Amino acid sequence: MDKYYYFISQLPTLYFDREPLISIPVFLEEAAKWLNRHDYEILIKVDLNKTSTERGGSAVWRDYRSFENGFRTDLAQWRELRRSGQEFKPSVFPLSLVKEGDPLEIEKKLLLFRWETIEEMEKDHHFDLAVLLLYYLKLQILHRLSLFHKEKGMEAFRNIVNAAYWDSDFIALPPDANEPASVNERVDEAS
Repeated sequence: MDKYYYFISQLPTLYFDREPLISIPVFLEEAAKWLNRHDYEILIKVDLNKTSTERGGSAVWRDYRSFENGFRTDLAQWRELRRSGQEFKPSVFPLSLVKEGDPLEIEKKLLLFRWETIEEMEKDHHFDLAVLLLYYLKLQILHRLSLFHKEKGMEAFRNIVNAAYWDSDFIALPPDANEPASVNERVDEAS
């Protein structure tokens, strides 16, 4: 336990929607050095996308999974009832998170809500395993946010279009295109 003081104090502070100064692989590598085997095994099971509420693990991890399960259940119910034209008032998150904005803005607001929940949970812990579990969750949120970049999205879009080209009669995007060309431009280029 005394090794945790050093490990936790050397970790860089994380800020929402800012690139972390430590990557997930480096964090896990350092954790393997400083944590005992049992605690490290608990740490590597922490997954932002895991919503099951089975028993075991750390109390803070069980609490987070319970929050995440309720959060996703409310979100799914809100989406389902919204499609059918019915109203639903979520109990876990404020409705304002999902009422306004495009899908990317809403996703960022939902990640920020998770982040703020994790920060609330951190207030009760200082130099224990729980701090590291919550830190790891925050790193996972930052990793997810890093996937929402225009350049990476354009590259993924280009890859999908190019893959479709090889499977059909679609026209591939030129590799230096900053924006997808309109259908008319692509047809003109193909002629």
